[in-house]
Amino acid sequence: MEIIISKDLGVVKQAQAIRHQVFTLEQNIPQELDLDGLDTESIHALVIEKSVPIATARLTINNDGSSVMARVAVVEAYRGLGIASKVVSALIEHAEKIGVNSILIHAHNYLRSYYEKFGFQFIKEVEIVGEHQLIEMQQVF
Repeated sequence: MEIIISKDLGVVKQAQAIRHQVFTLEQNIPQELDLDGLDTESIHALVIEKSVPIATARLTINNDGSSVMARVAVVEAYRGLGIASKVVSALIEHAEKIGVNSILIHAHNYLRSYYEKFGFQFIKEVEIVGEHQLIEMQQVF
């Protein structure tokens, strides 16, 4: 298994394909909500297993040194194997390495304790996307 962290357009396209499968087809989230125009300016983590892209997440860095982690997705056949944790950890490590001072996430409400294991703290409930209640969480370095 390889984790690529890049802004390369090829990586972005592979990440978008995973997200389309997971968010649009499986979770019924409208594709226009996923494709928010931030992909080309964001850093993407892409997990490759035997030449097949299987997971992704992205990090968008703001001018003040804060960042937003979003679009964490693992294709169905690879869920439950700890791959999401690897991609989240890789982006957190990368953020620290490049001097980001905080990471904000909007996660599904049921994932609160999962993200707390990485050091994120609950802030508040935010929007509902599709049929999914999201919460805002943050990790400060």
